[in-house]
Amino acid sequence: MILVTGGAGYIGSHTCVELLENGYDIVVADNLTNSHHSVVERVREITGKDFPFYEINVCDEAALGKLCAAHNIDCVIHFAGFKAVGESVAMPLSYYQNNIVSTISVLKAMQQHGIKNIIFSSSATVYSGENAIPYTEDSLRGCTNPYGWTKYMCEQIITDTVAACEGMSAVLLRYFNPVGAHESGLIGEDPIGIPNNLLPFISQTAIGKHKELLVYGDDYDTKDGTGVRDYIHVTDLAAGHVAAIKYCNLNIGTEAFNLGSGEGTSVLEMITAFEAVNNVKVPYRVAPRRAGDLASYYADPKKAARLLGWHTQKSLEDGLVDTWRWQTNNE
Repeated sequence: MILVTGGAGYIGSHTCVELLENGYDIVVADNLTNSHHSVVERVREITGKDFPFYEINVCDEAALGKLCAAHNIDCVIHFAGFKAVGESVAMPLSYYQNNIVSTISVLKAMQQHGIKNIIFSSSATVYSGENAIPYTEDSLRGCTNPYGWTKYMCEQIITDTVAACEGMSAVLLRYFNPVGAHESGLIGEDPIGIPNNLLPFISQTAIGKHKELLVYGDDYDTKDGTGVRDYIHVTDLAAGHVAAIKYCNLNIGTEAFNLGSGEGTSVLEMITAFEAVNNVKVPYRVAPRRAGDLASYYADPKKAARLLGWHTQKSLEDGLVDTWRWQTNNE
């Protein structure tokens, strides 16, 4: 059985679908601070399968311990955590407290209950902006914001714990920028308040929830002055976790993998493409740069292809169409 922390969130819920459709039994823990219980029901609807759900904060060692004692868990996929770069700059203590304590709590529970495998939801923000692009797993690490530092620190905590525990295995998955939604239109990215990620901000603006999209900076040293990122369909990202479970079962120690498309797309290119494929308009206004943002980065995903047998299957256009389907079905 796989414990999925943060399993009602955007990436977590899509990964739950992927796990269930690949024959895994799961148990989900989520405190629903940035997600909704309806997502759990929709995962059940999509897959036709039931699973236990615990509304707990995984920082709560006692609650997490009770969960682990009640189920025969083989592997933890640890998504639970705060995830907004800009918010982390404004609220660094909340990010360090939540993200690091939750990871330590998970590792303690694993030790207490003999769970040997962990897959950690990391981020491309662990890489230094000094690197040449594309980023490889050997690129220099060093962060520009507290969110990235929490991922960096959690990677180190996991690495040290695995080195100290015989037979333990960890996979650190460094995500680039997930986009899109499940093709059913039942689950997708549904942030509370003003979205911190680009595509839900685009789609919510297109449907009229916001007067205009804010483009944070148009004076970067990029092809059109706006930030360039590597966008990967969320279902491709979810499939990477299934591949990582198989890797954990065959290997001990800690290994990091980039999960990205290997291609860079600018903010203005995303807006133009979204308008074209969905036949909508997205009004936007250029705003000042956000603290902690880099001009450009994208992944070299060759290691994941070589060792995990993982490749992206969906295009950027697929992600834009799926996002608009999700948005129009869930106004």
